[in-house]
Amino acid sequence: MAGRPHELLRLLTRAERLSMRRVQSVLDEFDCSIEAWRVLDLLSDGQGHHMSAIADGVFLPMSSLTKLIDQLVDQNLVYRRIDPADRRRVLAQLTPRGLERRQQMARQIRAELGNMELLGEDGEDELRTLLARLADALDGTDTAVTTGRTERTAGRAR
Repeated sequence: MAGRPHELLRLLTRAERLSMRRVQSVLDEFDCSIEAWRVLDLLSDGQGHHMSAIADGVFLPMSSLTKLIDQLVDQNLVYRRIDPADRRRVLAQLTPRGLERRQQMARQIRAELGNMELLGEDGEDELRTLLARLADALDGTDTAVTTGRTERTAGRAR
């Protein structure tokens, strides 16, 4: 960020806010918040995740996440189960209804953000790589960029 970091931060903020505004317009049709969408999207891999991993993945404090998971459980979108590997821990997973709802929202979000295809596949991959590098530099961690998701290479075996 040599030179004009304030310009880069302004552009990042503008892009994030404009994209979130468009995503939220879709989510409003489903009466869903951005935070709930992030949880549903994270859980859509079907693996089940510990609360601490979810909190890290969706950038929410644990107390806020607990309230949100309670709401998603009440809506029959998420369920909790005991982790068979560590019976003291709880895993959250999508219910079939939650998976269906997430898929419906994802289709509409893709349609709403269709203009991002202007970047092309190479441009999208390049942007993903650059944003991951920037996040790593700011966070001071080492991550590996994969197709579609950024995963931490250390400390992920929770």
